Amino acid sequence: MATIEEILEVEYLEENIFRGIATETTLPRTFGGQVAGQALVSAVRTVDPRFSVHSLHGYFLRPGNPTMPIVYLVDRIRDGRSFVTRRVSAVQDGQAIFSMSASFQAADEGIEHQDEMPVVPPPETLPFARDSGDPEIAWLAREWSDWDIRMVGDGEIDRRTGAAAQQQVWFRSRRTLPDDPVFHVCALAYMSDMTLLGASKVPHPGVATQSASLDHALWFLRPFRADEWLLYDQTSPSAGFGRALAQGRIFDQAGNMVAAVVQEGLTRFLRTD
Repeated sequence: MATIEEILEVEYLEENIFRGIATETTLPRTFGGQVAGQALVSAVRTVDPRFSVHSLHGYFLRPGNPTMPIVYLVDRIRDGRSFVTRRVSAVQDGQAIFSMSASFQAADEGIEHQDEMPVVPPPETLPFARDSGDPEIAWLAREWSDWDIRMVGDGEIDRRTGAAAQQQVWFRSRRTLPDDPVFHVCALAYMSDMTLLGASKVPHPGVATQSASLDHALWFLRPFRADEWLLYDQTSPSAGFGRALAQGRIFDQAGNMVAAVVQEGLTRFLRTD
């Protein structure tokens, strides 16, 4: 499997045009986090370093072919004094498979507050994903072997009153990653698509569904490292009509809320045809 460094090292083709590699995978279509991560790297390459990405909003338009590289076309929507906006189209075989808008901000100051981190067991006390006994979770460990993924047990989740579905996951890179903060942001864009839609399956064990990410929004709130433990606190407040909404809050081990995620995904009943 390719490393996260290889996945995020997009190739410059010409002004505003980049290409991301195809990676070995057991998935029938390109992993959505890979497309989002490479698209964000492409956008970053066109922005002055004094601006940091604070949000992205993406739509998955078509399934990607995992055996083909992806070309990223960057549109420079706006270059302001405080904010910069980019739009990126990911293209395979002449068709857009993903569209993303990303916003960047120059350093600033303002009011501060955040939610408290849920009370969950430390990651070191939880079993490795491969040892979980759940085939789907064990598959995660094989597909993303560079990442240490540990699921919080159902009986150990810090429950929210009235929440329809909850799931909590610790994760980090197994290897030390480059010190560049931008790299860690792009690595989180890659990882944020993993396990989130699974929160919608928690109340429906054993129900076979066709699942795919439809859209994905991510806000970067505070500095972090993707090679240090991050808690992904996930909920699915609603599912219906073949779609499910999933939300996530990401905390570092010190309790800092470093990112927030919202995703809608396809969760229709699996069709035999």
